[in-house]
Amino acid sequence: MSDRPRIGAIARRLACIALGASLLSGCGVNRPLARRAEALVAQTRPNDIECARADHCAIDSPYMALAAQARAQSRPDAPAHYVNVIERGEDSLLLRVHLIRAARHSIDIQTFIWADDEAGWLVLDELAAAARRGVRVRVLADQLFSLDDVEWLARIARAHMNFEFRLYNPTFDDAVTQPIEFAASLLCCFSRFNQRMHNKLLLVDGEIGIAGGRNYENRYFDWDEEFNYRDRDVLVLGPAAGAEMQASFDRFWTHPRAAPLTRLNDVNRRLVADAGDPLPLQLPDTLDRTRIDVLRARATDFATIKQQFADDALRVARVDYFSDAPDKAARPDDPALLELTTHISGLLRGARERIAFETPYLVLSKRAREVFQELQQRPQSVKVLVSTNSLAATDAFYVYALSYKYKKRYLKRYGFDIHEFKPFPADAPAFVAGYETLPGGGNAGRYQRYGQAPLKRGGVRLGLHAKSIVIDDRVALIGSHNFDPRSDDYNTESGFIIHDPRVAARVRAAIERDAQPQNAWIIAKRQRAGLIGRLNNVVADLSTWLPLFDLWPFRYASSFELKPGCAPSPPRTPGFYECHVDVGDFPEVDLPLKLIYTRMVTAFGAGLEGIL
Repeated sequence: MSDRPRIGAIARRLACIALGASLLSGCGVNRPLARRAEALVAQTRPNDIECARADHCAIDSPYMALAAQARAQSRPDAPAHYVNVIERGEDSLLLRVHLIRAARHSIDIQTFIWADDEAGWLVLDELAAAARRGVRVRVLADQLFSLDDVEWLARIARAHMNFEFRLYNPTFDDAVTQPIEFAASLLCCFSRFNQRMHNKLLLVDGEIGIAGGRNYENRYFDWDEEFNYRDRDVLVLGPAAGAEMQASFDRFWTHPRAAPLTRLNDVNRRLVADAGDPLPLQLPDTLDRTRIDVLRARATDFATIKQQFADDALRVARVDYFSDAPDKAARPDDPALLELTTHISGLLRGARERIAFETPYLVLSKRAREVFQELQQRPQSVKVLVSTNSLAATDAFYVYALSYKYKKRYLKRYGFDIHEFKPFPADAPAFVAGYETLPGGGNAGRYQRYGQAPLKRGGVRLGLHAKSIVIDDRVALIGSHNFDPRSDDYNTESGFIIHDPRVAARVRAAIERDAQPQNAWIIAKRQRAGLIGRLNNVVADLSTWLPLFDLWPFRYASSFELKPGCAPSPPRTPGFYECHVDVGDFPEVDLPLKLIYTRMVTAFGAGLEGIL
């Protein structure tokens, strides 16, 4: 056997020791402490069931009738499913609360982020109530960005015997990663630390599921007062997709990286410290209870759910739930673990006429670049519409910087028709529930922590977070996959592939609306005539080719705004420049320092694509 695994283990242990006594307890589970915590939880958490009925007092739901229809209509060779595409954030939260209350047997959730705000606590409170009435509840959240309050995690551990909460891939066996632990993880165990569970799934009774791009945080559900996401989910019900969702969740739940709360040292210390006075799991007093109560009332209204959602569900045949293996990053050379990426590549290669592609981060993986270049080189090239974030709308300027670096490649080599989402799209009232009533946060406040650039004007900004592909109006892919190196090589991802022209048409229409001139700037070649223009392109190409020192400031492409009275047109059509005005590289952005940061990442960040 090779000595490399043994040497790696020794190196990691030495790195832990070097951190000093303050971190020694984090280099493994404190087993005596864990046993005490497990005993305390077993003794103190409630085990009584509030409802003796077979359905555990679930509310009546039109989706249960649809699920019964799907079961009756399905055959082994011809499955039946019902599908809702969910565009608005508050609609997605409303349906989640409704389905949790309608659950009769089980609720399983996977998520990348679980925040300490109204949306996060509303769903936690609903899950605890479902557990008390007899429903088995299991939650698996990625550790790095979920509930960084040990006291509340200890309360969740004691909430009810039917409520289990696990964290995926915890750092040094703690629920909350301290700054020194974050630094240590980069030094001693980067490959493991860098692999995150990016899956998003809500599964009720093993057959009704919601998957897409949304995490559990206000900004995903139109509830943030400064920044909200334009995202997309899909509700799918039916026995075939339900079985695939259940099998995927169970694989993650039983994986060694899925740690119960009582296997985390900081949670266990809190559990033992609070042994004599365990605190209940209840909504914090700081939350907006009025907003929560209004949504709860709507979620229990059968007529509202039926008329707005269930009656609009489309019956479709084939729906595939896709999900990576939990240990995908640990075995990068295993062909079986590349099955999802290979399948997506195959779907794209099957395109004949057009692709509508929406991603918040236009940084393509090597496999994606190869596929799109093949499509462009065909005798009859495939038209590719891309909807993505501008620097003003993105939540990650450093990722945008890498997209900015390769814009010429995207336009010329792959033939992309790129539209960058505006931070204040004209259609925002249609995208975000109650947009007109949100107070806004101006250019200051907590949105800065999202890695955003300050803007020239205030208000509630929006950013794209939807990840979708529509191929020839026949297949729609909607999920958590960003189609970038992280999604291909590091993170685990999930979502739906729906083979139905009506669903595809709905998703394509939504993407195209995001790309309309009132909502997005179009990216096109700058107008530079003559020898100076040609020389600039040569220098810019050379600068872009360099892995480092890409410092040339005069780029090939720019952002363009449609002039009033003109009809939208692609950049390669005659008269484009007469009807569009060049608004510069970073329209709406107000801070020169952020532009410098962006330029720096453009220059030096090419080797970090997979990490970013």
